[in-house]
Amino acid sequence: MTDINTLLADAEKLFSDDEVVTAAKLTKVNLPSGKVLGLVTLDNGHDHTRPNTFGPKSLVELNTAYDAALADTEIDAIAVTGKPFILAAGADLTSLQAGGADGIRTIAELGHAVFRKLGDGDGTTKKPSFGFINGLALGGGLEVALHADYRTIQDSVPAVGLPEVMLGLIPGWGGGYLLPNLIGPAKAAKVFIENPLNNGKVLKGAEAYGLGIADAMFGGADYLEQSLLWADQVLTGDVSVEREEIDRGEAWDEAAKNAGFFAWAKTGDASPAAKKAVELLTLAKTASRDEGFAAEDDALVAMSKTPQLLASLYSFDLVQKRAKRPAGAPDKALAQKVTKVGIIGAGLMASQFALLFVQRLKVPVVMVDLDQERADKGVAYVHAELDKKLAKGRASQDATNRLKALVTSSIDYAEAFTDADFIIEAVFEEMGVKKTVFANAEAVAPETAVFATNTSSLSITEMAADLKNPERVVGFHFFNPVAVMPLLEIIRGEKTSDAALATAFSVSKSLKKTSILVKDSPSFIVNRLLGRFMGEVSKVADEGTPVDVVEAAFAGVAPMGPFALIGLVGPAIAYHNNETLAKAFPDRFYLSENLHRVVEAKKSSFFGPDGRTLDPEVEALLVTGDVVKTAEEARRQALEAIADEIGRMLEEGVAQAAEDIDLAMITGAGFQFWNGGITRLLDREGISEKVTGKKFH
Repeated sequence: MTDINTLLADAEKLFSDDEVVTAAKLTKVNLPSGKVLGLVTLDNGHDHTRPNTFGPKSLVELNTAYDAALADTEIDAIAVTGKPFILAAGADLTSLQAGGADGIRTIAELGHAVFRKLGDGDGTTKKPSFGFINGLALGGGLEVALHADYRTIQDSVPAVGLPEVMLGLIPGWGGGYLLPNLIGPAKAAKVFIENPLNNGKVLKGAEAYGLGIADAMFGGADYLEQSLLWADQVLTGDVSVEREEIDRGEAWDEAAKNAGFFAWAKTGDASPAAKKAVELLTLAKTASRDEGFAAEDDALVAMSKTPQLLASLYSFDLVQKRAKRPAGAPDKALAQKVTKVGIIGAGLMASQFALLFVQRLKVPVVMVDLDQERADKGVAYVHAELDKKLAKGRASQDATNRLKALVTSSIDYAEAFTDADFIIEAVFEEMGVKKTVFANAEAVAPETAVFATNTSSLSITEMAADLKNPERVVGFHFFNPVAVMPLLEIIRGEKTSDAALATAFSVSKSLKKTSILVKDSPSFIVNRLLGRFMGEVSKVADEGTPVDVVEAAFAGVAPMGPFALIGLVGPAIAYHNNETLAKAFPDRFYLSENLHRVVEAKKSSFFGPDGRTLDPEVEALLVTGDVVKTAEEARRQALEAIADEIGRMLEEGVAQAAEDIDLAMITGAGFQFWNGGITRLLDREGISEKVTGKKFH
């Protein structure tokens, strides 16, 4: 392990004016017992929308603060916390990318050396230490607290985790060693292997506390004060912290084996980071702290040399930068102010819209349906969801009451829409139905009102064709579940005005969604690509390759197997999407008769309750040929079809660039960061050149 002074000198060579420095401010806090706590607060000088991160300068700042606290004889204990709502979001990935392999080793070793001073001291002085997790704590943001002797957490913290594997990295500042030795290997595997591979899932504050990551949990605006009082009680011995003993026998080996199986099933052995994370979990059973940290250093450097890391950094740049400045969006100054939202329909999707709109826009929302009972049911759904948030302590009674009062129902278009600025339909996916409801709305709505359709596949241009003002219609395609999925495809019809389009982008931003401009074309971006993908794999299965072979062939390509995805979307919806695409492009979109049989039988999935074994009733429905392909052949055939479709979509201008294809597939379909969405994977494997004659990048 390199001497810290050498590391600090090497880190200076990596300093960049581009780094947003996270300052580490040391404050002496007098506790009720008379003891003094040195509180280090991380703060990069920005609000919560720009989280604290750790680059070279920030690590040096933190080292200076820890050294000062350890050297001050008046300070009895040390704690670290963050600015309001944020502890830290981990490493500055820009710094990682710029430093090369040698720079990454310096940052890896320096992070370990600095972070461990909180728990281990400086070799001369050791003081009791605390981590106060007051907000978002991801990657190094969680690891900085894991090095403390004790931790508290605020119950409302929205995101806690070690997501590095999703980024083609590993927990590199102690997480791979400290976490399993704190909460056990099975729980730790959930945090830094399973959750990252499940589309970057994170923990809420209460979930992190339940796993044992924190020793105490507090809520409310006085979280820090409560944490300080608790720390004082720990220091005086009035509070004793007890933790479950970790089983270091066969249970550890079993947990590591299960983590390996999970990683293989999710990635098809194609993610070096997932494999390395399992190795770190296994090693943590017997390794010393020095050995565990050294293994993390070596692993981080090894990951820096993989193409998956470059793909991950590309993906990260897409969701952090390109998503905030949608390519092709009109001047935002053209957007109209939205003071009331109308929703046509009151079913589940419409109800999800109402909940999202009222929570984000905080304007009146009215739901209209065929009869009052249906309309009232939609309002009841919204009220029930708001009450759940209230019960969990995530909203006040006054705020809940105000939002409830904003949501109303009606069966009268004139009553509902006369003063509505933004009207969105969520009715049956049939062109005639959608045309009718928009015609009814146009008869009573203001001429400036924007009409948004949530269609997943139908033509925006055709939907608007019979209206007096077709320029007001815009596609506004959400993904289900509405509150969770980040993507909004915003579709411009042939006559959609810049004002309507700008309003749609403005509303999307208020809804905190990732918006992508899409040309009006069958099924747009995500559903068109998924349609080609699922059509191709259905063809392979229909010709004779067993479903389980086809399913396993796409581990590491899609977030789940294609037939599991059909079950998630719903066989009927998947079939309808492919019907639309097969009608538009009959030469290359395959319409599976077997899928049609499953739909006709009203089966909701190809699999039984375990989600893995083919349902015997479904199996009895399938009529297949005798052409059996290997998993690799099936994979290759489907990827070549996807490459072909992406090439066509870019030529047609469906998306502005390959970057928007990837952004859509990452945020709308859960494709992996470490693959770079889909186009980087196709480039890396030589498929894009083979199919289209050139790389996408």
